[in-house]
Amino acid sequence: MFRFLLVSLNLDTVLQETTIHRRRERLRAITDGLTLEDAYGATLGRIKAQGGQKSSLGMTALMWICYSERPLRVEELCQALSMEIGSEDCNDDNVPSIRTVLSCCQGLVIVDKEGLTVRLIHYTLQEYLTSHRNLFQSPHSTVAETCLTYLNSKQVMALSNSQHSPFLEYSSLYWGAHMKKELTDRGKNLALKLFNRYQHHISIEVLLEHTLGRYHRVHIGGFHNFTGLHHASMFGLVEVARALIEMNDIDINGVDDVGATPFIWAASNGHEGVVQLLLGREDVDPDRPGGGDRTPISWAAGNGHEAVVKLLLGREDVSPDRPDDRNRTPISLAAEFGHEAVVDLLLGREDVNPDMPDGGGRTPVSFAAEHGHEAVVKSLLGREDVHPDRPDNSDRAPILWAIWGGHEAVVRLFLEREDVTPDRVDRSGQTVASCAARDGYEEVMKLLLEREDFDPNGADWWKRTPISWAAENGHESVVKLLLGREDANPDRPDTWDRTPISYAAGYGHETVAKLLLEREDINLNRLDRWGRTPIFWAADGGKEITVKLLLGRRGIDPDRPDNYSRTPISRAAENGHEAVIKLLLEREDVNPDRPDERDRTPLSWAAENGYEAVVELLLEREDVDPDSIDDGGRTPISWAAGNGYKAVVKLLLAQEDVESHWPDHNGQTPISWAAENGYEAVVQLLREREDIDLGPPGV
Repeated sequence: MFRFLLVSLNLDTVLQETTIHRRRERLRAITDGLTLEDAYGATLGRIKAQGGQKSSLGMTALMWICYSERPLRVEELCQALSMEIGSEDCNDDNVPSIRTVLSCCQGLVIVDKEGLTVRLIHYTLQEYLTSHRNLFQSPHSTVAETCLTYLNSKQVMALSNSQHSPFLEYSSLYWGAHMKKELTDRGKNLALKLFNRYQHHISIEVLLEHTLGRYHRVHIGGFHNFTGLHHASMFGLVEVARALIEMNDIDINGVDDVGATPFIWAASNGHEGVVQLLLGREDVDPDRPGGGDRTPISWAAGNGHEAVVKLLLGREDVSPDRPDDRNRTPISLAAEFGHEAVVDLLLGREDVNPDMPDGGGRTPVSFAAEHGHEAVVKSLLGREDVHPDRPDNSDRAPILWAIWGGHEAVVRLFLEREDVTPDRVDRSGQTVASCAARDGYEEVMKLLLEREDFDPNGADWWKRTPISWAAENGHESVVKLLLGREDANPDRPDTWDRTPISYAAGYGHETVAKLLLEREDINLNRLDRWGRTPIFWAADGGKEITVKLLLGRRGIDPDRPDNYSRTPISRAAENGHEAVIKLLLEREDVNPDRPDERDRTPLSWAAENGYEAVVELLLEREDVDPDSIDDGGRTPISWAAGNGYKAVVKLLLAQEDVESHWPDHNGQTPISWAAENGYEAVVQLLREREDIDLGPPGV
């Protein structure tokens, strides 16, 4: 890759040579002795050597692409390059074409065809440009000032909310981020100029819709109370905020359209400098709640801004445990998002309740457990005033939230506690054991089995035991662990009367089925609620190996019909499981022609669904009637013809005892079914049979 870059960046140098020999020599010299850094330096030299506007355009484009907060679209870059800082007009005639920009960049910039964005030719170029700081003078302040010039222009000031402009989104969203990194007096003045006429400016709409989502704009009817101080506080622009405050004509505690004060914006985004600035004012209430009754410390804690939380905890007029309108406290929010340092700060306060339930009855440790924040859970469990097994309003304890989230390490932390109940059932009917077994958490199951208060047969709301869940999902190691307990019942039925072997067989988990079949206390012919046996489920799902295992067991009934008189071979035929059919046909105790409650045979089901190989297997049997009639008067050939399965129709027509013109109870024959459904090839095939009554003309 690097060799290719070296050649591509020095192609002009190679082509300047006059003979093939000299070009080869130049190419060899480039690839042998020149480094990528040398190539970048040489290319930048060529850009600068262009002189005049081309040189300036090329270098400015590289600066924008290198220092932008996100990849720039083609039209954004071209518009940005057209701006003259401080001008009040956007001159469309000054916008360069992307072809011109690429030419001036001498191959260092390319257009991403998929995203229509511009980017540097290689990531190493980004590293080169940022490490050579002398290449660009004050890039972030230049970008910020360009964005502000654009937003202050007459054209943008005249835009309404429904109008679009190429550079509007980037300039609205990111000028503050660039100014935060590099502030100049000119930039500050441009920001103050914007804020002086900020109300109803379209950039507010763009910024807040991006930050808060379109729902807020629609729900509250737009953004009309977001001021320059809110904006400066959001981005942490200390000097801009200071200048605005000194103007004395701004409401320092003003609430915007989402209920946030400037102080809340600063705290929620972790801007320590602006927080300190505002805390220095006597007229700022540092504990004033905003939308949702959330206070500044609530926002700072929830977003993990440790330094801001420290500042606020140093104030006597800040309540560190004040709940919001959902009864969530700062420590609850910090715990949910795993902000360990903030949690530890709050735990150091005597006036913070670390076990405070919210409106849904959930405590901080419940939220931390759900999201797998092991360190936070450890900190909270280290407190004597934290109840580790406290259920919420859905009867779900923290350990269940952890297991639902798949956080095995957190589950282990709870199971090491004697005051945690391992068999608690929540309102969804689940237990820790059932979840662990379902998801195959072997280490969790080991810990459960070590506890004296754990019942391996403990059932959930559906009467399913841990071994039932493990068997269904094929978790061999968990099944082994449970079978190692003498008091574990491997054959306990659930609400639907299905047993572990029924699930293992139905889902084709061969190794689990083997483990269960080694037990003498397994009933292989147990009927579930639908009258189905384990081998029925295995045959239905086409689980050949599991069927073979079950057929190898003494006492198995491979032909037991269910509540609808369907047998295993009937369901296997319906679903086209050829290998399973072969296994069942080898058994003398399987009737391959047994009709169900609708008088449909396995051949009828296979013919309806077009399973040619299965039909062929069944037709080889002398004890299969190829022309059986079901309760609707339809025969296998009627079903095959009606569904357009020509190959199956051909197989059935080859049988001497198949009457291809037999009408069903509605008077329809195979050929009329085929004609009605548009299967001309089948109609033609049936017409070729001499015994067909073609009926009236036009049939």
